[in-house]
Amino acid sequence: MGFLDILLGRGKPAVPDLDRLFGLPSAAVTLQAAAGFTPTGTGAVCFASAEGAAFARARQEAQDLLDADTGRTGPPVEPVRDEYGYSWLVSRRAPGDLPALVSDLHAVNSSLESTGFGPQLLCSVAAFEDGRQRRIGLVYLYKRGSWYAFCPLPGGEEKRDNALELQIGAALADDLHVEQDLTRWFPIWGAPGL
Repeated sequence: MGFLDILLGRGKPAVPDLDRLFGLPSAAVTLQAAAGFTPTGTGAVCFASAEGAAFARARQEAQDLLDADTGRTGPPVEPVRDEYGYSWLVSRRAPGDLPALVSDLHAVNSSLESTGFGPQLLCSVAAFEDGRQRRIGLVYLYKRGSWYAFCPLPGGEEKRDNALELQIGAALADDLHVEQDLTRWFPIWGAPGL
């Protein structure tokens, strides 16, 4: 950071730390105790697609890496494109196998990052439910290295439960690096699994 950055009040951007994904299993225990939410077994990595054969090859390699997992009992990794034009690689595991799901998310992020497409990565999400038709996503912001809760309200409308999001964020503050800037708690409407 230079002198001009200090004078203008600019800070260093956060460095992505993919190892923070591995905090999710312990956070899941806290989440269940604090709010009654348990993992659904669905997680996904969202990225902005890039044109060209190199990106298509990198995305396919990430998908092939997960599909090659001999321990996978569920469906293969599924590529999904949402209505906003973003791409997702969706992994489904048994609800009790959150560590394997986290490893999947980490592998996709690492694979795209190592092939030079880290700037395309947007977020990773793991879905949870509480048995009362409420679902939440714990979202890892790749570029910020932080987490937040996204809680869409049931019913199909694009509305969210902000109070529950804040409650979950506070409950997980000791387990995860929770994003402090609430304007960065972006809605991820149509995210797979939510």
